[in-house]
Amino acid sequence: MANSKLFTPYQLGPITLRNRFIRSAAFENMARSNKPTQELQDYHVSVARGGVGMTTVAYCAVDLSGVSFDGQLYVNDAIIPDMKKMTDAIHAEGAKAAIQLGHCSNMTHFYTCHCMPVSADTWFNLYSPTIHRRLKVAEIKRLVQKFGEAVDFARQCGFDCVEIHAGHAYLISQFLASRTNHRHDEYGGSLENRMRFMNEVLDAVMEHAKEDMAVVVKTNMWDDCWKGVSIEEGIEIAKNIARHKVHGIVLSGGTVSRSPMTILSGAMPYKTLAHYMPMKSFWWLKAALNIPGVHQIMLPASPFKELYFMEKAKLFQEALKEELERPTTNDQRPTLIYVGGVQSGDNCQQIMDEGFELFQLAHVLIKDPDFVHHVQQNPHYHAGCGRSNYCVGRMYTKDMKCHECVERDGEIIAPRIKREIAKLEEDARISNGRK
Repeated sequence: MANSKLFTPYQLGPITLRNRFIRSAAFENMARSNKPTQELQDYHVSVARGGVGMTTVAYCAVDLSGVSFDGQLYVNDAIIPDMKKMTDAIHAEGAKAAIQLGHCSNMTHFYTCHCMPVSADTWFNLYSPTIHRRLKVAEIKRLVQKFGEAVDFARQCGFDCVEIHAGHAYLISQFLASRTNHRHDEYGGSLENRMRFMNEVLDAVMEHAKEDMAVVVKTNMWDDCWKGVSIEEGIEIAKNIARHKVHGIVLSGGTVSRSPMTILSGAMPYKTLAHYMPMKSFWWLKAALNIPGVHQIMLPASPFKELYFMEKAKLFQEALKEELERPTTNDQRPTLIYVGGVQSGDNCQQIMDEGFELFQLAHVLIKDPDFVHHVQQNPHYHAGCGRSNYCVGRMYTKDMKCHECVERDGEIIAPRIKREIAKLEEDARISNGRK
């Protein structure tokens, strides 16, 4: 495996990754009062030490209005010194550092973002729950500027790459989907108009990226919900992203509000989710999740399958072939980056064999930060991640940790949560034909 393409360098725009492994921007919830912590730094350094080519710090809002949790970061000069300390430590381990930039839109509350939540349109978001208002055109223009300025912020913090979050039903994604965009101005109606905000954001980002910052964009292949972005629209959106001469396109799917388990695959551990949610902030959801059958409506399961996005990613690979092979003046073409269900060395090799040059992974690196080194030593290494999604059920109110790591650190897990974990892990093994 040491001679595999997996462990060869890759040129992503202006930066060179030491291998093909990228830690994806899975939310850590390790910031406090929207500021980086030693815990956040230690985690990303451990992943860098474990061998990844690049690690991505998850979800940094371009403005305070785009923050959905206290444990998230947002662009402000006060945190630059601590962020620079973190990227220096990551670089010292031989890895590149990326940061995901986005705006949560209506997935927040007044007491978190300190304003009425904003979106492409005015409505009520049942999943927050909150009333949100339509952005005015002048405010849209200002947010476009904020995305550009966020790239400069990332550079000051020492990051090598930015990932623009244009999927999962956050702000850019809400403009793209007819389900959430009912505007009748130049930002609504046709797909061309619904892509306008994204296009303006990418123009600003590429202008500020200049010649030294790599840019990747996370986009949805499809939203997997009523009146969401379809596969056909997702292909057109991805083609459009490619024309902006970004360096990479991450192919994802699903939405945080209507189809969250499409993003993650498997089942949400609703007992875990309800257990860790504080009554003061989430009393309504905590109560709803304890009503028999409600969780199946709110959080429908999607049977876990290793490399669960591969079939659709290959469809996009073929559909975008002409766009990606189009001649360019600087010979720079965006690469498609696979994400979803990477569990083993065999999975990693299959991704290479399918023609994807880079891929992202997160679950296995939560359980095993040394995953890359293990794969290098044993090409058939399997991380043994049970995919109970305990880490996800916990991360919105505590921090992102595997249940094995939690118990190893001496924290007690309630018996009913243990039973739920065991059941979901057994379901995942059966769905993958594993003993």
